[in-house]
Amino acid sequence: MKVLNFGSLNVDYVYNVDHILVPGETQSSTRRNVFAGGKGLNQSVALAKAGLPTYHAGQVGNDNDGEMLLRVLSDNGVDTSLVRKIDGPCGHTFIQVDKHAQNCILLFGGANRCISAEYREEVFSHFGAGDVIVLQNEINDLDKIIDKAYEKGMKIVLNPSPFDAYLDSCDWGKIDVFFINEVEGAQISGHESADEILAWFRENHPKALVVLTLGSAGSCCMKDGEIYRQGIIPVKAVDTTAAGDTFTGFFLKAYLEGQEPGAALALAAKASSITVSRPGAANSIPTIAEVEGA
Repeated sequence: MKVLNFGSLNVDYVYNVDHILVPGETQSSTRRNVFAGGKGLNQSVALAKAGLPTYHAGQVGNDNDGEMLLRVLSDNGVDTSLVRKIDGPCGHTFIQVDKHAQNCILLFGGANRCISAEYREEVFSHFGAGDVIVLQNEINDLDKIIDKAYEKGMKIVLNPSPFDAYLDSCDWGKIDVFFINEVEGAQISGHESADEILAWFRENHPKALVVLTLGSAGSCCMKDGEIYRQGIIPVKAVDTTAAGDTFTGFFLKAYLEGQEPGAALALAAKASSITVSRPGAANSIPTIAEVEGA
């Protein structure tokens, strides 16, 4: 089994602020850091650090930022042989992190939104039935990528974030595993509570495994109608930027290796608790050895 993460590669410009800006407000930041990020890159790093054989497909600009992103992937054990360099800027974000470690993110797609049909075909020529594809909504033509993965007989994992109109064209009936947070769950289902969100998925996508993260309320997942729940592991939070991506990577590590969903939730919660105690995105994600030794 090989894991293909077809996803975004971003440079994150992170600004520490007293509070998240409101419309019309000007505020001085106390610090700025530059990190490798993007939901795609973060999840690839998490998958690889969790111990899964991970290949990243995606695009970067042909500049120093692109080289930095490739280096971060390689240094963390991700196979980058399928990543393509193109002319133009890399994807990037501007992130505010407030004194309570909450964040807001402004995203520019850049190279992530320039993926061609020819490149998609080249990527999929290396994978087949029994392999796993992990997807987020930060690249173009997500619907076509889902259709091709389904045609190849791959297990399809989707984190529908950011939740926007691009997702309307995707066939969610082809998804095997959903990863969503409470905000996305409400946007998708029209319901606020975790139980109502899961009930919506039970009715509309009964064959899918659904993993729902709930911030300070922990997490839960549903498989074959059965619900499993996991509380948070209390730590002093510094930066929550890559917490959800870490959760995804470590949950999949346990689940794809045959552990039951409750055990997968516990491992993911432990890993993400370490991530939020550190600044940054990909660099804050722990290894499986760190998680098991914590």
